[in-house]
Amino acid sequence: MKTILEALYRGQINPDEIIVPSQPEYRSISQQVSAQTVHWRERLGEEVFRELEEYFDLCDSASSMHVEAAFLHGFRLGANLLIEVMSNREKLVPNAASSMPL
Repeated sequence: MKTILEALYRGQINPDEIIVPSQPEYRSISQQVSAQTVHWRERLGEEVFRELEEYFDLCDSASSMHVEAAFLHGFRLGANLLIEVMSNREKLVPNAASSMPL
């Protein structure tokens, strides 16, 4: 069995590809987006709609960059929290210096 670290190193962990929001309204909203997309394509015509899609692609790129930065920040925050907790465990657990692992 591979470790998480090995899978991460080999590029086998891609949370952005497997995460599906758990809110019950997600599927309904996704269907509404699809329906609105068809509506606006018909209303605007292919050329104008293509320009609008380019705009939305730019918005998606900016949003993706923000989500990535938020993920990295959250991961670093969590890792630093673990470091802080483990570096102060002697103060929290009696006999933490003993050979008993936590």
